[in-house]
Amino acid sequence: MLYFSTMKPLIRVENLTKKFGDLTAVDGVSFEVGQGEIFGFLGPNGAGKSTTIAMLTTLLLPTSGGARINGFDVLTDRDDVRRSIGIVFQDPSLDDRLTAEENLRFHARLYGVAEGDYRRRLKEVLELVELWDRKDHIVRTFSGGMKRRLEIARGLIHYPKLLFLDEPTIGLDPQTRSHLWQYVLKLKREQQMTIFMTTHYMQEAEYCDRIAIIDAGRIVALDTPEDLKKTVGNDSVVVTADDHLKIKELLQQRFGITAKDAAAALEFGVPNGESFLPRLLAEPGVKITSVSLRKPTLDDVFLLLTGKAIREQDASAADRMRSHANARMRH
Repeated sequence: MLYFSTMKPLIRVENLTKKFGDLTAVDGVSFEVGQGEIFGFLGPNGAGKSTTIAMLTTLLLPTSGGARINGFDVLTDRDDVRRSIGIVFQDPSLDDRLTAEENLRFHARLYGVAEGDYRRRLKEVLELVELWDRKDHIVRTFSGGMKRRLEIARGLIHYPKLLFLDEPTIGLDPQTRSHLWQYVLKLKREQQMTIFMTTHYMQEAEYCDRIAIIDAGRIVALDTPEDLKKTVGNDSVVVTADDHLKIKELLQQRFGITAKDAAAALEFGVPNGESFLPRLLAEPGVKITSVSLRKPTLDDVFLLLTGKAIREQDASAADRMRSHANARMRH
């Protein structure tokens, strides 16, 4: 199945497959990413996320199927694809013995950026990530968050149409992760940048316009975060009251809701809990002492679709080893 974007597609993937011997790491995935979209790729460890990105960025040859990036074929137009993309890898990739400016200059030369364009672009991207005043500082003196911001700046120095972020905030503290996402959202807002990202942090996935959930190499769902959460079903409500039995009977007889005992409380599911609770509390004779409402989350979606809980940890060692082992393939 091909999951279409409502925007002009910058990425078009059809039946993309990668096998390692008897192991099928990516199994015929098809989808589109629209221009100016933040697209999230989520999956449990070993699901095929990094392998897919490696193929889309021309670091790994597909076994079958294909993909086009900015109109260029990842098999036959690899140089054009590479010029169209920027990448922030999961693992650090800066030379920490060089200054920030030297790291960016080296990257710009690899991409053939003219000197005049480079000088102008250098100031633009370093100001974007608030590192202009540190351009002449050695990278090894930078904090982890500063290094991540510099890697984003480096990925933008050659004017890419598309930025790949593979677990961009792994290992960063929550405050630094939040600041980094401010820069990513600024890219989308001010540069109309298309962003393809993977993350283990569900709160980051909420920033995406659409999310593809991949499991065992296959896409099992693709939609907006809100629509994905709707597939889980009811909101979860927990109440405590002076008379639990009376509340249970009221819920069943008045609203057709079956509540279950949960420790010293009652728990039940209901659609649009924020609209239902005022109706319940308005019932005569109801004496509820506490109430909590939990709406479905992307963690719930993930568990429902894959049977696994996503954890905030590094992507699988197997996925990374496969990507690194094949990164030098330039056929």
